[in-house]
Amino acid sequence: MIRHRPFGSGHPYSDDTEQRSPIHPIEGTPLRLGVRTSADIQSVQIEFCIDEADSQTAVAHPVVRSSRGQSQDGGHLASAQARKARQAGGWQVFLDTPRAGSTLTYRFIAEKKGATPQKTRWFSTRIAAWRPAPDTSIEMVGDTTDGIVPGHIEVLDDGHRAHSIRFTLPLAKGEKVAGFGERYHALEHRGTTLDSIVFEQYKSQGEHRKTYLPMPFAHVVGGRGWGFHVRSSRRVFFDIGQTRPGYLCVEALIDSPSDNKKMLEVALYAGAPREVLDAFLEETGRPKVMPDWVFGLWASGNEWNTQAEVERQMALHKEHRIPVKNLVIEAWSDEKSFTIFRDARYEPRKDGGPMRLADFEFPAHGAWPDPKGMVDKLHAQGVRVHLWQIPLIKMRPHPTGQAAIDARTAIDKNLLVREVAPDGSLRPYRNRGWWFPLSLMPDLRDESAAHWWTEKRRYLVEELGIDGFKTDGGEHAWGSDLVYLDEMRGDEGNNLFPVAYAAAYGRLLESCGKAPVTFSRAGFTGSQAHGAFWAGDENSTWEAFRWSMFAGLSASSCGIVYWGWDIAGFSGPIPDAELYVRAMAASVFLPIMQYHSEFNHHRKPSVDRTPWNIAERTGDSEVIGQVRKLVELRERLIPYLVVSARDCVATANPLMRPLYFDYPHDEQLWKYPLQWLLGDHVLVCPVLQPAVDSWDVYLPAAEWVNAWTKEHVHGGQLVNVDVETRTQIPVFVKAEQWESLAAIFTRD
Repeated sequence: MIRHRPFGSGHPYSDDTEQRSPIHPIEGTPLRLGVRTSADIQSVQIEFCIDEADSQTAVAHPVVRSSRGQSQDGGHLASAQARKARQAGGWQVFLDTPRAGSTLTYRFIAEKKGATPQKTRWFSTRIAAWRPAPDTSIEMVGDTTDGIVPGHIEVLDDGHRAHSIRFTLPLAKGEKVAGFGERYHALEHRGTTLDSIVFEQYKSQGEHRKTYLPMPFAHVVGGRGWGFHVRSSRRVFFDIGQTRPGYLCVEALIDSPSDNKKMLEVALYAGAPREVLDAFLEETGRPKVMPDWVFGLWASGNEWNTQAEVERQMALHKEHRIPVKNLVIEAWSDEKSFTIFRDARYEPRKDGGPMRLADFEFPAHGAWPDPKGMVDKLHAQGVRVHLWQIPLIKMRPHPTGQAAIDARTAIDKNLLVREVAPDGSLRPYRNRGWWFPLSLMPDLRDESAAHWWTEKRRYLVEELGIDGFKTDGGEHAWGSDLVYLDEMRGDEGNNLFPVAYAAAYGRLLESCGKAPVTFSRAGFTGSQAHGAFWAGDENSTWEAFRWSMFAGLSASSCGIVYWGWDIAGFSGPIPDAELYVRAMAASVFLPIMQYHSEFNHHRKPSVDRTPWNIAERTGDSEVIGQVRKLVELRERLIPYLVVSARDCVATANPLMRPLYFDYPHDEQLWKYPLQWLLGDHVLVCPVLQPAVDSWDVYLPAAEWVNAWTKEHVHGGQLVNVDVETRTQIPVFVKAEQWESLAAIFTRD
């Protein structure tokens, strides 16, 4: 076996063994050409020619590289972690890249003892180079007071097509740069580099600086105040003063004829952060007001995978007087179709169309003997029910029953995202990520495909009464060689997929007379208009706590209103009591308050993040009572959140608001980035380290009241707050609103 894939798997952060790198060869940059082979191959050489000149040969050398970046980025869940140890052997050769505009044609030849040589097909690529481009190559829209630095536009061009364009924006002394979607490592990014591509970084997002929810949009705070949006769904790279202090260097991938007069649009917005965000949302889509109940406690656990366990956990919440408003049931389906309850009996619908509740029989001894009765009972208790989803058709193990019919239907009706096969034809795309590998992906950007997909879930909403969907796993579209049904290629369409995913489920819910409540972790520009979000998968550590708070603040600064995280982390060893309660105390003052836990194969002891399990596991009997008090506080806060969220949607002022929105010229607040305003009147400062009795809080210029001591404090100073009581993180209320909000904090 010998295989060369010029574009590789599309992993955005790691070259594959068998790919060409760079994919678009650049004059003056070494070119690596790689191939994977079976173990019996003894030697490999490359045959190549430039502009149809005489062919040359070069010897390839064996190399051990990781396939699809497994050693760099890990995978999803325990089974994927095991793949980190697997390495793909192969061969590679480095060539001196010829001059720009020339064409390189090549193939690999592999030899093994006693056998005819194996050859790949011929591959061809043009050589590109960076060249100056006129300032008109980029259309600047909006306030261009401080636009692109003249003469700083360059295009990576091979003589026929341009593949990238780069330009420079000026940064004044003292200006801070924030935003770029959901970012885990910092609030302000000057002196760093980032990019904008949707990626499933399983845990440690702050360490790896990768995100599920990027946006090529940023605030430039201080100075005159402005912001920008690179109007592209392709990948964009940002060097925010790291290489050239005083300049923000941007490189955007494009695919344009070389003679195009305009290759990119960049919007510039002037004003304070709220004005910048308002202009951005006017362009890309505004959030919708969600129902009041989304502000209640959300609860879930991956091991709540039977009706009996769900009902037991809800009964325990009631017993411990911890009110739940939202239940997410993740492990409910057969995980073949994500439409059918596990153990349900049915006759497959041979046309792949939607089924109804009457089509299913639920055995009394099965995992879900009466899902309709369960949902009705939960509704009677004031609990809304959300079901977990994945936008894939599983193909491993080989599907059976309705799942097999659905796969055939999706192929026959051309409802899937496709990929370019080695012979140039189109075939169904098979998921290249770690999670649900080789699955088919419906093209939810296409109206017909999205309708077919969501109609199969209609009975869950109309007949069972499901209130929302956890739209998980929107990061599975990898590679520029993908082709969507509107002929958009993957480099342009992949970032848009998670936006369309949540939007499709929102339309289903609205068509059933329900609010479009989706709960997603992946997104991109435009996601602001579609439901709620959480920060994704993370361990139960103090470090992950800090990363998640950065994520919430940066997402909010880009217009995400309804945001939360898995309180104290959902994975790994359970949090200790202090981390758990401190995280709960902070989450009272987040837009979405929800906890969740990873599947542990029902091993004992349990890893549920329920208060009673944490109390039992840690031996800290105070946990349950402390969480009860915090959830009761959250219940009293809900009316304020409801009003504040409506104001937020109307005004573009974030609900979870970084302080620079209200105080853009206050240099001191950047030293204390993990504080926020909740609505207009409440300042929150989480305790993010263990074993502390006091915590520094920076109060910007205003008159404040300590919510717990009732002490009036002048702003414009750093204050040290007693936090010995672990349920009482620093919270301050603007003095003019204290009388109207005092009851939230003073009730026993």
